[in-house]
Amino acid sequence: MSALPAPSDSTGAPAMAAEIEARVGRQDWGRLAADLDGFGNAVMEKLLSAEECRAIAALYDEEAHFRSHIHMARHGFGKGEYRYFRYPLPDLVAGLRTALYPHLASVANDWNARMGEEARYPASHGDYLALCHAAGQQRPTPLLLRYGPGDFNCLHQDLYGDLAFPLQVAILLSEPGADFSGGEFVLTEQRPRMQSRAEVVPLCQGDAVAFAVHNRPVQGAKGSYRVNLRHGVSRVRSGNRHTLGLIFHDAS
Repeated sequence: MSALPAPSDSTGAPAMAAEIEARVGRQDWGRLAADLDGFGNAVMEKLLSAEECRAIAALYDEEAHFRSHIHMARHGFGKGEYRYFRYPLPDLVAGLRTALYPHLASVANDWNARMGEEARYPASHGDYLALCHAAGQQRPTPLLLRYGPGDFNCLHQDLYGDLAFPLQVAILLSEPGADFSGGEFVLTEQRPRMQSRAEVVPLCQGDAVAFAVHNRPVQGAKGSYRVNLRHGVSRVRSGNRHTLGLIFHDAS
């Protein structure tokens, strides 16, 4: 596999997609589904190699890969910046999005059934994107985030239109303790008539965390009830932190 992700129309794309699909398939999806049910998040350790992480992070300054550039402070989102990829996505990014989706769709369909939601998600990401595009949501949402000293990301939800896939994935591309300090991934869960619960998810370089975008079901004494989640990143104390965000619905 090449260290640098090639454009998704390259001749190496099918081989890379197959390798990524196999890598994702080797994850313990029983354990991951249980963690998502229990905590609203689940960690896939070393989903990417250090070389792959560095290659994706290095794309940040290459304008041709991106459709927009967001400075968080201008919008009250926090402090730091991120860029949304344009289509065609780099092979590695596209392959991860395609390979992760079917496993997460199984969890998402179970969650919707437990929460009394009628929506069900198709088995393939291509079919789901077709629904997004038919609804006017045609802009790609995978993004690359960069934080420097003092930067942070406010608690938020990544909802870009009427269609929103209920799970997403973030992959830490930098090495904690070497590239940066601080900058922990944080989730909060707002429960009905109860105080909010916070969770800090420790990640190493190449680790991916799957987590709930908006709502998830929690089993109570009288059946499942709905909780509301937000996610963010705590203040970076030193160095630079890069993250790849994989959102499975496109934006309007």
